[in-house]
Amino acid sequence: MPERFQPVRQGLSTQLLMMTVAFALVMQVLVYVPSLASFRENFLEERLASAQLAALALEAAPGNAVTSELEQELLATAGVIAIIMRRDDRYLMLGSDFLPEKQADADFDLREASLGALIGDALATLDNGGERLIRVTGKATVMNARWVEITLQEEALYEALNDYSNNILILSILVSVLTGALVYITLNLLLVRPMKRIKESIVDFRRNPEDIQTRIKAGRRRDEIGVVERELSQMQSDLRVSLVQRTKLAHVGEAVAKVTHDLRNILTTAQLASDVAVKKSDDPLVSRSNERLVTSLDRAVDLCESTMKYGKMDEPAPIKKKLVIKELIDDVAESLGLDQMDITFKNKIDPKMHVSGDQQQLFRAFLNLSRNALEAQKNLPEGREAKLEFRAKQERSGTTHISVIDHGMGLSEKAQENIFKPFLSSTHRGGTGLGLVIAKERVMAHGGAINLMNTGEDGSHFMVCLPK
Repeated sequence: MPERFQPVRQGLSTQLLMMTVAFALVMQVLVYVPSLASFRENFLEERLASAQLAALALEAAPGNAVTSELEQELLATAGVIAIIMRRDDRYLMLGSDFLPEKQADADFDLREASLGALIGDALATLDNGGERLIRVTGKATVMNARWVEITLQEEALYEALNDYSNNILILSILVSVLTGALVYITLNLLLVRPMKRIKESIVDFRRNPEDIQTRIKAGRRRDEIGVVERELSQMQSDLRVSLVQRTKLAHVGEAVAKVTHDLRNILTTAQLASDVAVKKSDDPLVSRSNERLVTSLDRAVDLCESTMKYGKMDEPAPIKKKLVIKELIDDVAESLGLDQMDITFKNKIDPKMHVSGDQQQLFRAFLNLSRNALEAQKNLPEGREAKLEFRAKQERSGTTHISVIDHGMGLSEKAQENIFKPFLSSTHRGGTGLGLVIAKERVMAHGGAINLMNTGEDGSHFMVCLPK
């Protein structure tokens, strides 16, 4: 039974909307705080500029003195309580009589204030609610003036800054929501919806891969999404064809297995009858004919048994452990009885070299390769010695390359083309064509590979590569 898919609790579109709004709010906050500092600085700069004009009015008056009513009017127009402006040779002062008895609650110098300090002062203004008396010093903009200092109540600054803050907050929220909505709509159309279609197609295809309706309909987009849609559509189409072929082959395989089973029984009976005929006949011609018949029947039975084994073969995953390569090859040689054959066997592998793998599966792989090498040297020309040699080397990465070298007559071009194809890869007459195929499957199960390095009149060289 296929596993059930968990429902999506929070879709990609919902996450995208939330993240977009959150990021927009973060950006607005990053803009909001410096804008408060800038607004407060501009407010105080305007008060300083007005204060300088008031001080210049004082300088233009006879004796640098004005009436109390005019002084109060100048201070009110500037929005401050007191003004001090330093000229080159004197001080111009307004409002000295209006200063309260207590000292200022805070002093600020705008001439060299950093952004961090301005932000902190703006937040402090909002926090104190306009109840402080503050003294502010700034640069003078009139000629022959060094600096100007004003004293004022913070209430007006607080009210203006608070109104500005509220407006900015409302505007920030509106901008964030609108930006989030626009980005959400755009990304939803460009990314989320196509990804949702791809997801649904993958899920539906997994549940019913043979249904043609589960194939995604690729659009004409030329970006990455379009490429993914087209590649997914092609992959689903190819995989569907492969699954249909696999199903048909499975049905054919079942029929072949049944036919092969019955054919094997028939051939076994014929084989027994031939053996009896050979034993009872004294005619040399009949004996030779029956011997050829027995040999053909043996090959036919072997082919039937190999076909049935290959069709039923479902090897488990390799259980890997540390293996000494030289010992593994010696076991293969002992199993084949090479010491009793007329063949030169050389195992040139370092006794300390080892690999990680399943002993039984790798044993079968090298056993099939060795059998293939022996069969390739059965009918050597007179005077030519049969040889089977094993070599190995390891890279620094840990990959191990094991060479299997024979002294046969080499492989034909046709044999090289079908070397790893079932029932077609036989490298000698009478073979089933499954030895090399099984060897390759076992090596590939270990993450490795088998390659024919070279072949010719001097022999063939197969190499097995196993990862660390």
